[in-house]
Amino acid sequence: MPGTNLTREEARERARLLEVDAYDIELDLSGAQEGGTFRSVTTVRFDAREAGESFIDLVAPTVHEVVLNGTSLDPAEVFADSRIALPGLVAGRNELKVVADCAYTNTGEGLHRFVDPVDQQAYLYTQFEVPDARRVFAAFEQPDLKATFAFTVTAPEGWTVISNSPTPEPRDNIWRFEPTPRISTYITALIAGPYHGVHSVWESGKGDGRTVPLGVYCRPSLAEHLDAEAIFEVTRQGFDWFEEKFGIPYPFAKYDQLFVPEFNAGAMENAGAVTIRDQYVFRSKVTDAAYETRAETILHELAHMWFGDLVTMEWWNDLWLNESFATYTSIACQAAAPGSRWPHAWTTFANSMKTWAYRQDQLPSTHPIMADIKDLDDVLVNFDGITYAKGASVLKQLVAYVGEDAFFRGVRTYFKRHAWGNTRLTDLLTALEETSGRDLKAWSKAWLETAGINVLRPEITTDDDGTITSFAVLQEAPALPAGAKGEPVLRPHRIAIGSYELDGGKLVRTGRVELDVDGERTEVPELVGTLRPDVILLNDDDLSYAKVRLDAESLATVTRHLGDFAESLPRALCWASAWDMTRDGEMATRDYLELVLSGIDKETDIGVVQSLQRQVKLALELYAAPSWRETGLLRWSEATVEKLRAAEPGSDHQLAWARALAATARTDEQLDLLAGLLDGGEKIEGLTVDTELRWALLHRLAATGRADEAAIEAELERDRTSAGERHAVSARAARPTAEAKAEAWASVVESDKLPNAMQEAVIGGFVQTDQRELLAPYTAKYFDALKGVWESRSHEMAQQIAIGLYPAVQVTEETLRATDAWLESAEPSAALRRLVVESRAGIERALKAQEADAAAAV
Repeated sequence: MPGTNLTREEARERARLLEVDAYDIELDLSGAQEGGTFRSVTTVRFDAREAGESFIDLVAPTVHEVVLNGTSLDPAEVFADSRIALPGLVAGRNELKVVADCAYTNTGEGLHRFVDPVDQQAYLYTQFEVPDARRVFAAFEQPDLKATFAFTVTAPEGWTVISNSPTPEPRDNIWRFEPTPRISTYITALIAGPYHGVHSVWESGKGDGRTVPLGVYCRPSLAEHLDAEAIFEVTRQGFDWFEEKFGIPYPFAKYDQLFVPEFNAGAMENAGAVTIRDQYVFRSKVTDAAYETRAETILHELAHMWFGDLVTMEWWNDLWLNESFATYTSIACQAAAPGSRWPHAWTTFANSMKTWAYRQDQLPSTHPIMADIKDLDDVLVNFDGITYAKGASVLKQLVAYVGEDAFFRGVRTYFKRHAWGNTRLTDLLTALEETSGRDLKAWSKAWLETAGINVLRPEITTDDDGTITSFAVLQEAPALPAGAKGEPVLRPHRIAIGSYELDGGKLVRTGRVELDVDGERTEVPELVGTLRPDVILLNDDDLSYAKVRLDAESLATVTRHLGDFAESLPRALCWASAWDMTRDGEMATRDYLELVLSGIDKETDIGVVQSLQRQVKLALELYAAPSWRETGLLRWSEATVEKLRAAEPGSDHQLAWARALAATARTDEQLDLLAGLLDGGEKIEGLTVDTELRWALLHRLAATGRADEAAIEAELERDRTSAGERHAVSARAARPTAEAKAEAWASVVESDKLPNAMQEAVIGGFVQTDQRELLAPYTAKYFDALKGVWESRSHEMAQQIAIGLYPAVQVTEETLRATDAWLESAEPSAALRRLVVESRAGIERALKAQEADAAAAV
């Protein structure tokens, strides 16, 4: 959108001039059932440090009235794009009133409106991060201009209205909320509709009598699936653990968690009113990995109530600190909180979050953790694997570096010193230096202000009887990807080195050394004179952030016994290393497939199993030599059938293998099995073919031409819900016909009518890796349409298309040339260029991996 991009320098100048006191916001949502627009009246009181001029942000179809300090301003003169000019501010107190018609959206930005096909009722929720409070009320839209917010909402009869403050009793369908504490615009919230609610309470265990009201909400059509008590249990564990570690009581008056439809992200940390995607209300059986992921999301948002909401970044440069801190502490809570179901949470972190970080850090768009955010466009594409996963990994490294006790003492100091304020990274580091005695300036520069990843390798010599005569850790700083800014750098690492021996068929840790690694070579005298173990694992316990390679003898043992580690974390680290080597072209895809097939049956962690299933499929589809690809896919699909039939009836592993088969079935016999499971002609003991699994089976049958429109419509009739509608449009788009592809393409690219979740579903169905020839004509169409789409759609909708429809399955030099030609001629914005360059890097990586796989066949 033109004219909507706030720059850092504009924000600094506005913060220098203004101090905002309070907002009174009146919203008339009485016409929400019909949609369109709603009346928004904003009154904001603020101080100017000197006479001058500024602006306030608003995205609205119509502005009716602007009154500044009692003087009416002509909206036609002061309102343009997303700004209302404020000329003639007086030194001292100012008051502004803005009356506008704002628009409901179907993009997951601003005030999103959804109509449930089950009850035909409208459901609303806000999503304001990064700059979308301005779609609902006039706001000084930057995190360091905090204020109090008092919402008054008119809503239809029978609705529930929830905001940051406790929910009042409505009078004449008007809800008047008490003012919030001083918070930033982007964490204000409003959720409204005939939502179903369950209520409970958290009680302090300190004997002080404190309680916090808890609420969990979803649409009535999902109420039968809402396991509220399980959600409350995780939430209470988080309250207990965070209050102890953070040293400050929960800062808001209540805590509601609202599962809302068509949500773009996983969740959002609105103060006291967290919104969460309602796919986390599980309609069908899922594995424990899904419950673990949901719990991490719940704890992540709860941690934000302190880090992000109570104490907030000054500007989006420090977005990473918000997200990394919440990620790190949520995993730490899962791993350590009394009664947690997931004490192995660091295994999941190593297996999922860190692999995301490693992947992102090897793209041309890699950037320092503390990114240089010049404007809103920069931050909108910066919710990435660096900001979340690498940042959390580096925080874990920092905890190891300063010690956990010192770290949390510093955190407690930080919260007490800056409560309700705004901070920069230096404020946290200062507190940590005080409590740890460590000088963190050099650490910060090396870890937070540089890009790229290090590689750690062991260098070992032994004598004839296997006694270690020398041991060193070698550190490399590979060149950054072409186009990336900065220089490679060696960093200080706090790591553990684990020694593992085969004992009774299990790899058991028999020794551990923890040390600081710095520079190109670090000697480890503690291991000299000891007998060489079967496996030596650098970065054991996953303390640091680095790619780890095994020495030849350890690699040989791991290749034969990867599934035999007695503990899940070293297994996950070795699996991650093997996957990284495959992506880097250091291990052939066919060898990775054999490694997984030899070890996955022994993998007890279901999250790791499901990650391996996804990674094998991706490797075979994109990284395998084209001449061998179908052979590999056939071997994999046959293995999924075998392992499905062998799995323990009713187990998570059985469900995971059923889903893996549904993703890859290709022979007539395999597709017959899918069809039989769907129509009941085939039974596998313990396997419940419930709603979500039915759709997974049907989707594959549609993609292979075995299910037609009538079959899709019949399944939709069984599941006439919003989820069913998404599955149906995805299945239609997956059909292997030119007509289906043209219809799907037109609905996404040539029209802008689809809601965000439906657009995502269509894109997911459209792109099928085994339909390369059918999709080939859309490479040119993509580049012809891309810039126009980017400039005419909201950020979320445009980004979905830019990433989702890039011809990633066309792994050819021709795709690289087409991409380069477009980048040279189209003059895209920096944000769009970044997304396309990242997608291009995926093609380059796949070509390199295909070469490595082909070479392995010789």
